[in-house]
Amino acid sequence: MDEDIFYDSQLLLKAIERADRIHREVHGDYVTLERALFLSWWCDIGDCRFCYMSTQKPRLKDPIKARRKPWSILAEAELCSRIGWRIEFLSSGYGSYDAPEIKEIAEMVAFVTRRPVWLNIGALKKEELEVFGEEICGVIGSIETINEEIRSRVCPSKPIPRIIEMLDEAKDKGLKTGITIILGLGETIEDIPRLMDFISDFKLDRVTYYSLNPHTGTIFENSPSPASLYQAGVIALTRINFPKIEIIGGTWVDQLPNIGPMLLAGVNGLTKYPLFNIFGNKYGKKVEEEIKFANRKIIGTFSDIEVLMGNKKLNESSDLYRMLPVKAPKVSKSAVDKVNYFRERIEDMKENYIKGVLGKTSRKSTKVF
Repeated sequence: MDEDIFYDSQLLLKAIERADRIHREVHGDYVTLERALFLSWWCDIGDCRFCYMSTQKPRLKDPIKARRKPWSILAEAELCSRIGWRIEFLSSGYGSYDAPEIKEIAEMVAFVTRRPVWLNIGALKKEELEVFGEEICGVIGSIETINEEIRSRVCPSKPIPRIIEMLDEAKDKGLKTGITIILGLGETIEDIPRLMDFISDFKLDRVTYYSLNPHTGTIFENSPSPASLYQAGVIALTRINFPKIEIIGGTWVDQLPNIGPMLLAGVNGLTKYPLFNIFGNKYGKKVEEEIKFANRKIIGTFSDIEVLMGNKKLNESSDLYRMLPVKAPKVSKSAVDKVNYFRERIEDMKENYIKGVLGKTSRKSTKVF
């Protein structure tokens, strides 16, 4: 049985070795850097007990004021494109925007990145899904844990049946589907077969495995993040059972040594890093070292300040648009016009982001473009 690998170190090592071999045969040896693009700090639900946004809900009274400025979102998206990062998905809490507003943002992001985006904005209804077009390629369901007893305690207002309904309706519309799973919420090894069944039953295209980030103010603030080999083992089993699926692995800055095991277990991409806080410093360079010693090739950069500043371009072998080309989606003229309307503020925001990065590295240059 799959879960037996967690009771025998040799079985675990063999599973990781097999997963690594399968991954390289099916997906090659490249790894992407992924950035979830947050749109708002508001969430109507706000009772997911692991989530940072749940700690902010008592402070936030107006969902409009909790939204990020659109030029800030677009500046971040453009810088991600420049350094070769993929937008993992657009993310916001429940009730932050209505579907037409999300569509407009998705169109603008798709326009500046020249790639369709994934959405992780709650359990969308069929009529809401119908609003979207080429600007999106898929939707994500925040399952978090397949263990129903734990789910009833840690995210009581996000019932799985409603998420399943969205995934089914998205498939009918021709969209890709995925889920997020947080490892370390209290699930057990015995839950893993049910998770594998869930992936199989709903024919998912992507799974993101986060390791728990114990946020201050949540019930998990004194809990440890899950063991690196546990996360690697779950990823390895997913890769072995579903060779073609896209797997994204997420850890926080204090868990960077998890990267190597995740890569050997078969992840396609890495996520969950505070981009502008650690780009170009020892932490960003640590991510690249982990990738190097897993014998994987990085798409994008986590350290090249000259690329971030726009003074040079990525090498062809690490250029996202050359290595993972996609057809640029058609978007509305109104979305393009709005990007152009925001252009000056987008450029100012990009400069501010870059100055922030320079302030956290040894680079003293004042030139940003």
